[in-house]
Amino acid sequence: MSRSLVSFASGVVFAVGLGLAGMTDPAKVSAFLNLRGAWDPSLALVMVAAIAVHAWPARAALRWPRPLLDARFHTSPLRDVDTTLIAGSVLFGAGWGLAGYCPGPAIVAASAGRVEALWFTGAMVGGFALHAAATQPAAPDAEVASGTTDG
Repeated sequence: MSRSLVSFASGVVFAVGLGLAGMTDPAKVSAFLNLRGAWDPSLALVMVAAIAVHAWPARAALRWPRPLLDARFHTSPLRDVDTTLIAGSVLFGAGWGLAGYCPGPAIVAASAGRVEALWFTGAMVGGFALHAAATQPAAPDAEVASGTTDG
């Protein structure tokens, strides 16, 4: 129960921070990406501030034998840059630039009832489902799996 409460509280803090920083407004993202016009660096400042707040506690926590509310740390085993990572990054960046949303702000804006964010979030969840379907290994034939075959 305490793990769920900490997760919920973290999500609320994140959502409030996104809202206060104006990151749920696609116009803010467009202004950040507009290098030839009226460029707005505030998105970069929010990112740098978030990294600064997170970096030290995250590195310090990894020195602990285990997290406070779990049996082990859940870190990514992936360390190499490969074509899947590059393709995913390009798709993420393109979607972010075209729609002005990335997942966190989209969910916050959708929960506030912004119609375009609801569409974006639905498309994002659909993309998750397509990726899961495309990357899951094929289920073995039922006969082969049970060890029975004709022949």
